[in-house]
Amino acid sequence: MNAAPIRRTALLAVLALPALAAADEGMWTFDNLPLKLLREKYGFAPGKEWLDRVRLASVRFNDGGSGSFVSPDGLMITNHHVGLGCIQNISTEERDYVAGGFMAAARDQEPACPGYEVNVLVAMEDVTARVLGAVKPAMTDKQAGEARKAATARIEKECADRTGQRCDVIPLYQGGEYQLYTYKKYTDVRLVFAPEQQTAFFGGDDDNFTFPRHDLDICIMRAYENGAPARPAAYLPWAVRGAADGDLLFVSGNPGSTSRLETVAQLESERRVIQPKILRSLKRRIGTLKAYAAKSPENERRAKEYIFSYANSIKAREGMLKALQDPKAMAAKAAAEKDLRGRYAAGRAAAGTDPWETIAAAQRRFDARFSEYRMIELGLMHAPRLLGIAADIVRYAAEKEKPNDVRLEEFRDSNLESLENELYSPAPIYDDLDEVMLADRLKETQAELGPTHPFTKTVLGGHTPEEVAHEAVSGTKLKDVAARKALVQGGRAAVAASTDPMIVLARKIDPLARQVRSFKEDEVDAVQKRAGERIAQSRWKAFGRTLSPDATFTLRLAFGVVKPFPAEGTMVPARTTFHGLYDRSASFGNQPPWNLMPRWVEHEKDLELKTPFNFVCTADIIGGNSGSPVIDKDGAFVGIIFDGNIESLASDYYYTDEVARAVAVDARGIVEALRKVYGAAALVQELAPR
Repeated sequence: MNAAPIRRTALLAVLALPALAAADEGMWTFDNLPLKLLREKYGFAPGKEWLDRVRLASVRFNDGGSGSFVSPDGLMITNHHVGLGCIQNISTEERDYVAGGFMAAARDQEPACPGYEVNVLVAMEDVTARVLGAVKPAMTDKQAGEARKAATARIEKECADRTGQRCDVIPLYQGGEYQLYTYKKYTDVRLVFAPEQQTAFFGGDDDNFTFPRHDLDICIMRAYENGAPARPAAYLPWAVRGAADGDLLFVSGNPGSTSRLETVAQLESERRVIQPKILRSLKRRIGTLKAYAAKSPENERRAKEYIFSYANSIKAREGMLKALQDPKAMAAKAAAEKDLRGRYAAGRAAAGTDPWETIAAAQRRFDARFSEYRMIELGLMHAPRLLGIAADIVRYAAEKEKPNDVRLEEFRDSNLESLENELYSPAPIYDDLDEVMLADRLKETQAELGPTHPFTKTVLGGHTPEEVAHEAVSGTKLKDVAARKALVQGGRAAVAASTDPMIVLARKIDPLARQVRSFKEDEVDAVQKRAGERIAQSRWKAFGRTLSPDATFTLRLAFGVVKPFPAEGTMVPARTTFHGLYDRSASFGNQPPWNLMPRWVEHEKDLELKTPFNFVCTADIIGGNSGSPVIDKDGAFVGIIFDGNIESLASDYYYTDEVARAVAVDARGIVEALRKVYGAAALVQELAPR
């Protein structure tokens, strides 16, 4: 976990100057690549045809990952941990595909992934003038926020009505620019192949966020349209030769979020308040789940996906917190901010409020109520699974009666189809697991907010969290998709009259959640966005679009080279092979989490052990890039991102290519394993025909 120290002068250069002056930093939008830099530094810059093909071959999974089309018949590849929800949902106590892996024998035996949605970015349009034009100088911050949201809703609805596609308005550069992204949606997604989780996550949490790695972290799916395999507008051909040291590579994916353009006050809030509280909560929740899982093998199977997710989040956030606690890094951030504030002051025509101070004051208000917002709005209204379903139904009924442009964002017309796809998912729900998780969530909320908070009085009403959870889970009918649809179709009257105990619980929580959400949106977000727009204007004057915007879980293109890195007094090579997999397992006596599955032991003799398995490159990635294709200059698939090394966890706040690396599965290793270990000859022929 000890990230390598970074020289202050080097880091200051990274933070204070345009990104492309320092290193290969940047998660670039497809309409704004640093083409001049690429030509000068690498002798190559992709043209429009290359960019269009890569964009149309890249996909976004609605549950937080990326992927790509790799055949003309809708075949997609992503990470095992991106497809884990699907693999878990089609598993049963008798057939655990998470543990044993899955391979469809034929296309008509590819099972559907409940609730999955895949998006392809088909169009981009600058709508900055329309969004910012809705905000008038005389408006209060709250009014400005409402005007901005209303304009966004109108633009999205117009687009959706016109195209029949998913349309999202995306704020970039802290509100300095707004883009309308139009997506083609696929909601019929089916599983084709997944290795055993032990193979995909070899080394477990011990090896997570490290390198060398030896993981087959892949999941192969297929998109269907009108009951037949989809015919995507583009797909990535499988590379023949792979990538060598020094090769220029591109990563096309959907990085989730970064905070590189946030103010020092916002970063200090992350360090002092937000990250420590989130970590404490995650550790509590994983402890509860591990206790549940320890009771039986079936419990372990049911809880596995949640435990995996929480463990990954804990390690990631610990790395992020360490980055925020690095005094040299934060001093460099402060120096960069001081420079920008000087530019702002020099270019300001008249005296006025300082936008940095405005943001800091709003952040202090949020810090004081962060626990309330996190526990009630995020923790309960988006709880797994039954309470989250009930909360969506309660809000759906209320929001649908409102004009589209004043609804909560997730209930706008442009988002309803995606919401319904998830709400009506037939994915299995396990009563005992749901009850344990709900009771723990209620208990944690009670402990965080205290005995006098309205939550304790209104929601618990003198009962214990365990009693409330048991009554709600044991009495609800919401496991039945038809019951969910009936309530939604019955509208507000049906929801108000419902005696379903989970709906009753959601009705009690909703007013409290709305109040704290309104506080955040009106008194924090609206204030910070308006002040942020003023900072963005100053940054724009200084750097224009030579900086890449913070990540927004939308399609970006990063680039870098295959490159070793220094660690602990030596050099770490840029790739591993199957030799390394077997050696690492043998070094630990084939004991978990470094144990090999039986088929890998059996087929060791069949593998070409020198085949590259995993590799690293300097491309700028973050969470959400999982499953992103790694592409060479020819536009061919050479690998798939599945992780970053421990030093890359600072990338949420700043980037350096001295030691931070993106970690990928090599395309050559994928084909070798599919052919020699899994006997998937037909699948290999579709991926890499020859």
